[in-house]
Amino acid sequence: MLGDTEAIATLAVKDLKRAAAFYEGMLGLKVKARQGEEVVSYATGSTVLNVYRSEFAGTNRATAVCWAVGGRVDEIARALKAKGVAFERYDLPGLELEGDVHVGHGMRVAWFKDPDGNILNIVSG
Repeated sequence: MLGDTEAIATLAVKDLKRAAAFYEGMLGLKVKARQGEEVVSYATGSTVLNVYRSEFAGTNRATAVCWAVGGRVDEIARALKAKGVAFERYDLPGLELEGDVHVGHGMRVAWFKDPDGNILNIVSG
């Protein structure tokens, strides 16, 4: 039923202006649409990331959005760090830390948070 339809990631934030500074300024996403002062939709590849205002922002303690960036994880992590993005460190079985990137199980992955604490990551393949 939904297998041939693209899913849209949706993140709660407390302050859309502060979120815009992060998603547009730090991550380089482009605004696709705005729904008043409540929702901003960002183009990301062939999909959309909706960011909406909510009092429950930042309450998810698991990864909320993942970007598959192929072999560019280290390059993108360095660029984000240069813009001031802080990376998370997790002690996960089978993963070793190389700088800001966790490596293992045939993948490279780096986790970081938006200003509201939503957990995001970039991952190879």
